[in-house]
Amino acid sequence: MLGQADATPTTSPTMNRCSNPDHPHCTLWVMPGDGACAHGHAQPAPAAAAARQIGTVDSEARDIAAAAAVVQAAAILPSGPVRCAASPVRPHLHVSGFDPRAAGGRQLLKLELRGMPADCAREVTLLASSRLRLDGGARHAFTRTLRGEWLPVFLEFSSRDLEHGQYRIALELRSRPALGLPARTWVATLLILAPRLDASLHEIHQTFLATHKNVRVSADDGSIARVRGQLDGGGRLDIDVSAYNAGIAHLDLDAGGGKIDLGFSSIAWDEDLLETDPPARAPAHACPASAACIAGPATQAGQARYLRLFALDECVLGRLEPDAMADVLLAHHDGQGIAHEGLTRRISARHALIRRGRAGYEIEDVSRYGLLVDGAWPGKHMALPLRPGMRLAFTASIPGVVVLEVAAVLPNGIVLQRTDAGAAHEAIWLLDPERHPGSHPGQGAPGLPLLFHRDGGFWHLDPGTGVETALSPTAATSGLSGWPADGRFRTDPYPELRLSLPSPAAHDHGFALSL
Repeated sequence: MLGQADATPTTSPTMNRCSNPDHPHCTLWVMPGDGACAHGHAQPAPAAAAARQIGTVDSEARDIAAAAAVVQAAAILPSGPVRCAASPVRPHLHVSGFDPRAAGGRQLLKLELRGMPADCAREVTLLASSRLRLDGGARHAFTRTLRGEWLPVFLEFSSRDLEHGQYRIALELRSRPALGLPARTWVATLLILAPRLDASLHEIHQTFLATHKNVRVSADDGSIARVRGQLDGGGRLDIDVSAYNAGIAHLDLDAGGGKIDLGFSSIAWDEDLLETDPPARAPAHACPASAACIAGPATQAGQARYLRLFALDECVLGRLEPDAMADVLLAHHDGQGIAHEGLTRRISARHALIRRGRAGYEIEDVSRYGLLVDGAWPGKHMALPLRPGMRLAFTASIPGVVVLEVAAVLPNGIVLQRTDAGAAHEAIWLLDPERHPGSHPGQGAPGLPLLFHRDGGFWHLDPGTGVETALSPTAATSGLSGWPADGRFRTDPYPELRLSLPSPAAHDHGFALSL
């Protein structure tokens, strides 16, 4: 039971997160001296817990000093030492800026990535999905600075015209580091409260506290966080109040009437990231590559001569030219073959993006001349899901420059086939990097072998026996299931093109072909 506040400055005990090694995802707060958290997880000895906090004191000292100076200057909190709990070392997102009072309007969440392992990629892709209206797209990226910090991501959303209640924002973080390091994936789910339009501020806060067992009230960038009230009957409130960057935190547990009033500009909390793809240290691929092709004979009827293979998180389709800015290079084909000038110039250097979102593969028009999907323009920078049979026409202003058809959508990739004059020349297979097709992949795309990308390179999978074969220019491929006759694996996706430096002859005649 809390009595009247004492005028003598005191140092309040600091709560810590549950640190039981057998339950790393428990987020309950534990008071110093308690032998177990509320879920019954035993806590390690104080010496062991203190050892894990070594190395965090220096980084937090500046924050503690700044918060203490602001609080003393404002004469809100009594003077005395200010203590702050150590940051968790597990990967987690720090979510801030949420204001339930803005229900029905435009809201913004600031996501800060913390505690990530050192071997993850310098850019971590964030995929978000929710029934809430996510502004700015569902795909974002965390970028690591030279100092090792992660730039924050701002997630904008709106609950306009949606019924009140709780909504989920499902997050997936993908780390695809350089060759030789494993790919890793983490997931998290944010619970967002959309209150009734006539709900009082007290009802909003109480509902939010009921859905989040541990709440951090944070004042940042000059804002003010206030908690006033009185706990009667020995009850406990697990809440962390902190102030940073000229913020002010006001904690008053002597309300007198037993009612707890909460007043703060925004709500912040930590959301643990759960790893779904634990890294497996598999042997490195004998021929690492993220782009390759299968080259067949020019006289084989019914099949494209070049099957381009790409294993990228995001694939750029653009114009075929020296110093190209795209991954998949497209050019118009006329009766004489590749036309490096003329209608090919109507294809932008970066014309479209194809990537896998949470709902499957999607295409986005980023060009100057437009893109038609089944004869309709989806709009610039508007992602559209891809389905089998869809026709992709480059460009919107002149028909027939390049026409691709979605021939197959597989568990780990998508196959694009040309339906214009270049149909016999090439087909394109976009594969998910570091993703196996599964234990029951079926037969894959008709007329094509079953391929996948793992350990930094391309593999062949026999759907009947399950035998996996690493692909390289020296691998024996003649007996592989579905492999094209006389097909050769090449680590260059465009082996027929000999790119040279720009010159007058190159400008007049385009690329030189070495067929």
